[in-house]
Amino acid sequence: MGRERVLLAPVGSDAELFGSIVERARRRGFRRFVLEAKTAFAPEEGEEVLWRDGDRIVRGENDAHPIPIVKVGSEAELSEAVRGARSGEALAIEWAHDRVIPLENAIAARGRRFELWAYARTASEVPAALGALEHGADQVIVEVRSPSEVEALEAAVEGPLPAGLDWAVVPVSSVRPVGVGDRVIVDTTSLLRPEEGLLVGSHAAFLFHVASEAVGSRFSRPRPFRVNAGSAHSYVLMADGSTRYLSELGPGDAVLVAEPRGQARSARVGRIKIERRPLDAVEADVEGRKRTVFLQEAETVRLSGEGRRIATTELSAGLRVYGIRLPEARHLGQAVQETIEER
Repeated sequence: MGRERVLLAPVGSDAELFGSIVERARRRGFRRFVLEAKTAFAPEEGEEVLWRDGDRIVRGENDAHPIPIVKVGSEAELSEAVRGARSGEALAIEWAHDRVIPLENAIAARGRRFELWAYARTASEVPAALGALEHGADQVIVEVRSPSEVEALEAAVEGPLPAGLDWAVVPVSSVRPVGVGDRVIVDTTSLLRPEEGLLVGSHAAFLFHVASEAVGSRFSRPRPFRVNAGSAHSYVLMADGSTRYLSELGPGDAVLVAEPRGQARSARVGRIKIERRPLDAVEADVEGRKRTVFLQEAETVRLSGEGRRIATTELSAGLRVYGIRLPEARHLGQAVQETIEER
């Protein structure tokens, strides 16, 4: 669906709450806002700000083509609004009652004569607004009342995340150096918490939780947007539940960011860095099967363990680390029913 069609409209007059909503939205990659006229706001580079002035939306004081806002509660009001919309311009609709069927009717009636914008009262209304009649509204303005609603909006925009991740804590059976290889750093457009990370491994049946670099070391600063994820051949779990090789990732891809036995969310890849570095093969015993992940040997590269994050320089046999179990057979990243053995 994408954030590019979503504008946030913080609701409420409390300045501290407003600031918290905007800060959370920026951290989650939302860069477009609709604010009440005369709201004090300092946009950052790359942000788009529109202003609601009564029953219209303007881009500035001298906007020659403001976007009218029409409240629709009946078929007659919808027909009048569509007929009155100017060709080549835009119309914004607020729904008094029903929202899905009237939006579909509006999309069908207007053709491509004008842009159709729609208000959503909650994040849960966004998917239907973006997907109505396979096209959806051109822009959706979402009312946001708290920072926590930004997370709900992010999930709604990105689509459904994998449900019920099958977490396990497994013992490390060996750690051994395997020479120099190509390892992949994943820099995201979101700031990650120390407990968050990516799910990576050499076998689709089990992916290890590689923690973010939100905690630095004695010789490096925190990089909370980064996961030093592993060697180029490794699988990584995407936000839609598929897997991809780390070497295939590119800017804009949506990866799954998770915390062990906790929340999961989508984050966009901003940059990939592939460099040759010394690697360790970390092997774990998962229900009698050996599962492996290849990671750079460095103090800032950590697996999530019981109660702490363990740097690869400190890993040893017997330590227990987190990961998830998945169906073993994959075709082009999608789980399939077939006989397969990965060693």
